[in-house]
Amino acid sequence: MIEFTLWDILRNLLLATRWTILLSLVSFIGGGAVGLGLLLLRISKNKACRAFAKYYIELFQGTPLLMQLFIAFFGLGLFGIDVPAWLAAGMALILWTAAFVAEIWRGCVESVARGQWEASASLGMGRLQQMRYVILPQALRVAIPPTVGFSVQIIKGTALTSIIGFVELSKAGTVVTNATFQPFTVYGLVALIYFALCWPLSKSSQILERKLNVAHRNH
Repeated sequence: MIEFTLWDILRNLLLATRWTILLSLVSFIGGGAVGLGLLLLRISKNKACRAFAKYYIELFQGTPLLMQLFIAFFGLGLFGIDVPAWLAAGMALILWTAAFVAEIWRGCVESVARGQWEASASLGMGRLQQMRYVILPQALRVAIPPTVGFSVQIIKGTALTSIIGFVELSKAGTVVTNATFQPFTVYGLVALIYFALCWPLSKSSQILERKLNVAHRNH
């Protein structure tokens, strides 16, 4: 019987952690880009654009991420489209992330005083100019803490991609457990690695929120 040392187990888990980090970054960056587009549609004066964004957000927020991953990977296969697990995982997480960050950012945009819109309009600014130069810079300060906080949910959400065979941290934990027969050691290390990834983000979100509250009171 092959003996596995603690370092052997940890090394394999850390190799898989790279994919968890990469998938989280792809989801956050891609989801942020799509979410920004949804935000602009959500606050558009065009009724059809607002309706599209609204129903998109409700669909992806109202259905489990697990189901969305399943459809992205297995559903397309029904039409003869062979989608690699990493691509299906990335697409599903990007679309899921976009729905949540769009709503987070919409709340932040709507927190900006209505007078700011009116003042910028009086200067002859168009809708996009108002957003770029007046509204978004103010909303950004409010949006940073909840956005950073949501990134923790993205990291933990990558664990669900194991259902479609993507080998990230949690999937690697299962594989290593089957090889070593040391579930408590393996999953204990998996939990510690997830904590090491998520705790700094949670802490930074709290710090940013406190700083913004202090700045707001001083202002």
